[in-house]
Amino acid sequence: MKFKIGDIYFGFKLENEVKIDEIKSIGRVFTHIKSGAKLVSLENDDDNKTFSITFKTLPQNSKGIPHILEHSVLCGSRKFPVKEPFVEILKGSLNTYLNAATYPDKTMFPVASRNYKDFRNLMNVYLDAVFYPAIYEKPEIFMQEGWHYDIDNINGEIDYKGIVYNEMKGAYSSPVAILLRTVDETLFKDNIYRFDSGGKPEEIVKLSSNEFIKFHEEYYHPSNSIIYLYGDIKLDEELKFINDEYLDKFEKKAIKNDIVLQKAFEEMTEKEVEYSISNSESEDDKTFFSLSFCTGSILDEELYFAFDILESILLGLSSSPLKRALVEANIGKDVFGVFDNSILQPTFSIILKDSNLKDKNKFKDIVFSVLEELCKNGIDRKVIEAVINAREFEIKEADYESYPRGLEYNEKILDRMLYGGEPFENLRYEKKLKKMKNAMNSNYFEKIIKKYFLNNKHSALITVKPKKNLEYETNKAVLKDLKIFRDNLNKEQLEEIFEQNRKLKLRYETQDKKEDLDKIPMLSIKDINPKADYFESEK
Repeated sequence: MKFKIGDIYFGFKLENEVKIDEIKSIGRVFTHIKSGAKLVSLENDDDNKTFSITFKTLPQNSKGIPHILEHSVLCGSRKFPVKEPFVEILKGSLNTYLNAATYPDKTMFPVASRNYKDFRNLMNVYLDAVFYPAIYEKPEIFMQEGWHYDIDNINGEIDYKGIVYNEMKGAYSSPVAILLRTVDETLFKDNIYRFDSGGKPEEIVKLSSNEFIKFHEEYYHPSNSIIYLYGDIKLDEELKFINDEYLDKFEKKAIKNDIVLQKAFEEMTEKEVEYSISNSESEDDKTFFSLSFCTGSILDEELYFAFDILESILLGLSSSPLKRALVEANIGKDVFGVFDNSILQPTFSIILKDSNLKDKNKFKDIVFSVLEELCKNGIDRKVIEAVINAREFEIKEADYESYPRGLEYNEKILDRMLYGGEPFENLRYEKKLKKMKNAMNSNYFEKIIKKYFLNNKHSALITVKPKKNLEYETNKAVLKDLKIFRDNLNKEQLEEIFEQNRKLKLRYETQDKKEDLDKIPMLSIKDINPKADYFESEK
């Protein structure tokens, strides 16, 4: 079917259509007139069809609402009222990818399949889940996925339970996870990135069910969504299905989802945090350091590309100058870089693992002295050439192993579109690759190092050090608070908590009704191609 810019197709107005030679695709951007939803499509001959719906979800605290909602909307919906639709659909699906993910400022629900009927089934289940979840009728979902007071019998002790609560307790036991979380807390002390969208355990238990529901009402609306379609799809049929089954039921709504930029710091800041080790462990060689920098805007597509390459130049190879210098100094067991380009203001972190507190200044001095030396004498052109050649091969080969390339392109589109940028710019890599190759004969990367590292005060030196029995002490304090809480409950309050637990247990022990299970769309044998793929090879 041919499309024309400005025309309306099943409620969707075509805003733009471009040919993207680099990935052999036609990119289109639509706006759904009635609901305000955005839809972007990449049409090509890839049979691994991909769909996603993404919402811009901005946390206002660290109670983990975006993360808990990501889990909760997948626990039954209007059309599919079973407890775990995705467990059931997996029994009759040929999906190549099925997941959901919470980011610092967005929540994404992607699926992929090479089977068309399966692709449509998955899309149907996901759209129903996000727009019509059972969370409004089933408060037990919030208790199960988020948190609740757990009590086995009316005379028993009270504890905290919940899937996300337990998951984040595990995450906050990892020193690297704590470090990366602290980077955002430190560099973005005044905007939303200081909050943990995944949730801090001590904050999760402050979340009320009303806040939880209100967040869904505010952000899980088509006007706040970006729908994505990729592959050898029947675009007109998908537009009709999405409009008729879902978007046509909604009216456009104004949503406050602007992100305030963090003002640059006047001086580098320092922060020290702790993580737990057992009483029998030694504290030697267990400290982690990070020098982290705020590096411009994600909408600067050239810088977005250049920093990805610079990370490998400085730290990605055994011959990388910064990696080599830190390894040879023998102040840590490993060093690596993290360029976080999934947020509006990207960050670049140089991380040293398994070091000691006494080596903090040495770590800092080595990093800055190496960077200064590189700016003065230049980076080895052979290292730059090796990295650029390897990156060019990776990009053109587009082999992301088990991760569908449609999802990789989806993320690159979101990295611009979510913040008002032109959707397809990150997919047009030839011009930027050419500039990177020309940089081998200039001081292009040295200028970036000077501007964004040496002369950049919007930076932080972070230390994550071990503390014996910290987890034990934290748990002990939590249990003490829970005991005080329990002691202050009257009989009616205690019985109410016990009754909530009884209902929760009953929901998850009761089998789904057969008529509800039958509503889950499944593939049958006739929907599956009995012929195996044949790949020709050349000598």
